[in-house]
Parts: sequence; structure tokens; C-alpha cells
Amino acid sequence: MRSMEVEETRYSSGYGKPPWLFSGSALYQLHLVKAETARAFIPKDFRLVEAFGYTLGGFFLASYDDSPVGVFDELVVIAGIVWNPPTSCAWAAKVLVNSAEACDHGRKDVGLPSQVAKFSKRMTAVPSTSEGKFNGFLNMIGLGRKLSHEKNLMDIDVTEIDGPAATDICIIKLSTDVPQPKFSEWMGPPIKMSLPSFSGNTEYNPKLLKYCCNLECRVRAVKPAKVSKGSEEEGEENDNVSLSVSVMLSKPILALEFNCLKMRVEPPTVISTS
Repeated sequence: MRSMEVEETRYSSGYGKPPWLFSGSALYQLHLVKAETARAFIPKDFRLVEAFGYTLGGFFLASYDDSPVGVFDELVVIAGIVWNPPTSCAWAAKVLVNSAEACDHGRKDVGLPSQVAKFSKRMTAVPSTSEGKFNGFLNMIGLGRKLSHEKNLMDIDVTEIDGPAATDICIIKLSTDVPQPKFSEWMGPPIKMSLPSFSGNTEYNPKLLKYCCNLECRVRAVKPAKVSKGSEEEGEENDNVSLSVSVMLSKPILALEFNCLKMRVEPPTVISTS
């Protein structure tokens, strides 16, 4: 990897002045992605962080209830991790949003491979009663109680829209326990974290960029979402879409649910190689 110098980048005023603020909830799912799949997305200027033929990728599925352009959904497919001494940064293979303004901002200001998409959601609430072995023992001695809660089952069909063409990308199946308000601690502890990323090298922003998302949220580990391939019309094949889907279909190793999410996105800087 060649040495790099960092300089400030210019940005459009469509989102207003940075930093850009978002709030909502998200699922951050980490997968083991084949190195050969990730390399198809990553510029030659960067070295992939890998071990035994795999890198760490996955996806970030967010639902924003407030942003510079209002409410929208976002799916960021993360190809893998690239080396950026003294740390490492993520590289996005594809970003899908159901907002034309968010797509334009991602392309021009942040250098992301953004595309407008449709998110079709089907929700089923299944009431249930949970009584584990320990709680059953407490009931026997008069100290236990049943915890009533709901389990939300949601299918999200993600379809990429490119002019008159529509391509089914994937179906994401979520299963989440929803505790009663008095058990809000189940949402997990409050944390602060930073997610540094590289971007650029696209037709809309050919420069290489680096930006950072600073998050405040409550986080808890959850059961990984199940991802299946969307239906494709026979005869149609898109290598970029197929590789992006391969990232989504790779083996999940950890899923984190972000609640009460507040995200601050700093303006990107241009990285010039020398």
C-alpha cells in the first residue's frame, strides 16, 4: 500500500453543514466474508485485513426516524475491513436507501456506492409467555412471576431501483423480543463507539475518502437475522449485485441491536496517494 496524505474535501450543501445527525435504530451484523469476494470491491490502494481466506464484513440495517432529510431506511453492505495504520476501516460494497436525497448525498458528498431502493416490510406480532427454568424454580417457592412479552417477526424485502428497472436484492428476516417498558434494561447498556470507514472510487466521486460515524446508543446482542436471496428475473445477471448478495449470504458471527441510536457523521476527508 502506498503512503497517503489527507486533505480536506469539499461537499455540497444538500444536507446542510456537517456534522450530519441521525437518530433511530439499527442492526449491525458481522459476517465472515470470503477474501476473494471482498477484493472485488476494494481499490488496489488498500490492503485487505484477512485471515485464513476470510475478512470481516456484513451489513448495517438502519431505520432513521430523524435525519437531515427526514425518515428513511438504509442498508449498508460491508464488503470487508481494510488496513489503515494504526487501525483499520470498513469498506461498503453497496448502500441502499429509500430516499432520493439520501442517495444523492451519499454519492456526491460521502463517496458511497449509493442506490435508491424499496424496503417492503411485513410485520407479525406473536404474543408469548416466557418462563425459564430459573423462573420456574422461583414460582415453586412463591417468588417468581411470568414475563409477558411480544416477539416481532419482520420480513424486509429490499429491491434496488435503477430508473425503470427493479432488482430484488435480498429478504431479511428479523426476530426480536420486545420487552415491556418496565424491563427497558433489556435494551442493553448505553455505549459510545466510532465506526471509521473508507469510501470513494466511484463514478460520482472518484477520489478516495475517509469519514467517521460516531454513535451513541443502547446495544445488546441478538439472534442474527436470516438473509435469503431475492428473486431475479431469468436471464438477468449483474456481477456487482451478485457479489453484494454473496456478502449478505455469508456466515454471520455476531448481531448487535442498536436502540435509542444517535449518530453523528463527520465530513469526509480526501486521501491522496503519493
